[in-house]
Amino acid sequence: MTYKGAIVDDQGKMNNFALEPKVYVDEQGDRTGFTPYAELLNGRLAMIGFISLIALEVFTGHGIFGFLQNL
Repeated sequence: MTYKGAIVDDQGKMNNFALEPKVYVDEQGDRTGFTPYAELLNGRLAMIGFISLIALEVFTGHGIFGFLQNL
């Protein structure tokens, strides 16, 4: 006999067992690899990094290696 997820034996003792979670399937598929979203994100981050390096060179007068040598 069960009572709210607990099993009661013939002597009236109650054993509490964890209820099993409902199993579901993720319908979105894989989010790893060369997906369009990942490629857009990588491209945008690369553009931000490239512009940041150009701004560093314009403001300091040195490239990245010259800037790191002067630290």
